[in-house]
Amino acid sequence: MSRALLKFVRLSPTKARLVAREIQGMNAEKALAALEFTPNKAAKIISKVLASAVANGGYEADNVFIASCRVDAGPVLRRFTPRAKGRATPIRKPTSHVFVEVAEKKDIQQKEVKRGRKVERVGEDS
Repeated sequence: MSRALLKFVRLSPTKARLVAREIQGMNAEKALAALEFTPNKAAKIISKVLASAVANGGYEADNVFIASCRVDAGPVLRRFTPRAKGRATPIRKPTSHVFVEVAEKKDIQQKEVKRGRKVERVGEDS
């Protein structure tokens, strides 16, 4: 099992989670292909983190599955813009921490058996 973590990326966590849920449990090679054609900023960033996680373990992309893909909220950069009558309104610039963990199919099955889950559904492609 190998993992990669990208911290403090200027990306909204709620928008990034939509992409992260799409690739959860997929084969890494298919996930990289799907992310390449997804027109989101989050897809490009998650694709790079996924490629890094695969390389960190020394795996080939077609032999591993995504065990976990998580996007956590980072600190929010607060800026202010001037408004009428001397007021100012806040602008929130959110950041995210992207975590991707990949594993071979046998590792995922062993993990699922320890948790008491069915093994048949592990690593299935939809």
